[in-house]
Amino acid sequence: MLRKVYKTALLSIAATLLHGCASAPHGERGPDPLERYNRAIYSFNEKVDKYVAKPIAEGYQAVTPDFVDKGITNFFGNLDDVTTMINSLLQFKGTETMTTLGRITINSSLGLFGLVDAASAFGLYRQDEDFGQTLGYWGIPPGPYLVLPFWGPSTVRDSFGLGGDYFTEPYTYLPDQPTQWGLFALEVVDTRADLLSAGRILEQSTFDPYAFLRDAYLQQRRNLVFDGSPPEPEDEEFLFDLEEEE
Repeated sequence: MLRKVYKTALLSIAATLLHGCASAPHGERGPDPLERYNRAIYSFNEKVDKYVAKPIAEGYQAVTPDFVDKGITNFFGNLDDVTTMINSLLQFKGTETMTTLGRITINSSLGLFGLVDAASAFGLYRQDEDFGQTLGYWGIPPGPYLVLPFWGPSTVRDSFGLGGDYFTEPYTYLPDQPTQWGLFALEVVDTRADLLSAGRILEQSTFDPYAFLRDAYLQQRRNLVFDGSPPEPEDEEFLFDLEEEE
């Protein structure tokens, strides 16, 4: 669950840079009615990251061999495949559902409980679905952009989707609560370590980091909901943009 959120943020940054920092479409971008609140939470999250999460992630990366780090990333990716499979089913994506079921079966057995991504060798590549995307598939609009404390970029729709993602995370059903929290903490650290390079890109950019991440996140989520083929903005929106420019 956590990995999916930050993976989206990483892809958002990369996609925006590759496309010349194009902004999100008008219908998805804005307005940002909660911007004052969002910027305050963004600033808070940045401080938590700077003084807590990032130093721990850097220490983890420094002492963890690459093959161990990769194995841990694959392990949590295998757990996330459960969420993807359920949401693929809810969106009536039969091929994706069967592909992800095959990934879970192969990686949980031949892949040593997910430590090795053996399924990719069979042509079964990782898909990316979550409950936020499922809500979008069924026509629920994203609502305003929202920055969540300790979490990061989201929307009202995606925030509700997090609840569904939580209940499809396999380790949340473990009877031992300390083990649950231990796995959650490990996932947080491993995910943050995987994003260190993306964080440096954002820090070195000359753009307003809040607006940059917001527009990139909304654009990427829109692409995910529409499987990479979002509809064109309505003509009325185009005319509205022209009026605003005048």
